[in-house]
Amino acid sequence: MKVRFTPRALAELAAILDFVAERSPTGARRIQYRIRTLIELLPDFPHSGQLTSVERLRRLVVIPFPYVIFYRPDADDIVIVSLRHTAREPELRP
Repeated sequence: MKVRFTPRALAELAAILDFVAERSPTGARRIQYRIRTLIELLPDFPHSGQLTSVERLRRLVVIPFPYVIFYRPDADDIVIVSLRHTAREPELRP
């Protein structure tokens, strides 16, 4: 199973890392490492995230950081749909 990102998810990830890096380059590296680690586990555990109110969309919290990964597991791949701070709107709108 392959993981791919939507353009939206890539832009959100870049914005998160840029924002944090301005204040703490080390913090940005830690967040990036944690997000990458969780995403690398998804092919083996595609249903590990909590289901959301949007059909087939799952949510995975990036503990201990205040970020959430929204993704959709399909038959052939896992699509990372969005990444956002937990202070933002909690549910992703289709």
